[in-house]
Amino acid sequence: MSLVRKIAVTAGIVAGIASCALAQDKAGVTTMAATKFAPLPGLPSCMTLSAQRGDPTKGPAVILAKFTSGCTVPWHWHTASENLMMVSGKGKLEMKDAAPAPVAAGDYVYLPGKHQHQFTCVSSCTMFDSTDGAFDIHYIDKDGKEIPPDQALAAKKPATTKKK
Repeated sequence: MSLVRKIAVTAGIVAGIASCALAQDKAGVTTMAATKFAPLPGLPSCMTLSAQRGDPTKGPAVILAKFTSGCTVPWHWHTASENLMMVSGKGKLEMKDAAPAPVAAGDYVYLPGKHQHQFTCVSSCTMFDSTDGAFDIHYIDKDGKEIPPDQALAAKKPATTKKK
C-alpha cells in the first residue's frame, strides 16, 4: 500500500471515529437510545461505530459496534490489543492458527495487538471493543501481506444477480 494511500485511509478512519466520539472523563451513563452510530471509511458499510469513552484516534477507548446480519470484517490486524464483549447477536470469529469460534451475547474475546483475525456477524450483532491504544486496521491477504482497504472490502461484497 502506498504511503499516501495509508495516510489517506488512516486520516479517514481517524476523522470518522472522532466525529462519532462521545468521550467521557466523568462518571455517567450513556444509553443505547442516546448513542449515535456512524459508518467509517475503510471499514465495511454494514458496520457502524460509536465511541463510548475515550478518543480512539489518540489512545485507549471503548467503542460500541453494530453489524448487520452477514456482515464480515475481512482478515486484518490492529496495532493495539482488543477486548471484545458481545452484547447481542451471534457471530463467528476466525483467528490465525485456530479453529473458527462461534461467539454470542455475553462472550468475551481477547485479541493481542497484530493478531490476525476476521469477524462475521451471523445475526445482528452488537459488541463493545475496548482498545489498549489508538484504533487502526490493517487488512491482509491469504498470505498475511497487507492490502488496501478497498481491495479487502471489494472481495467481501456479495455478488449481484440479474433479474430475468
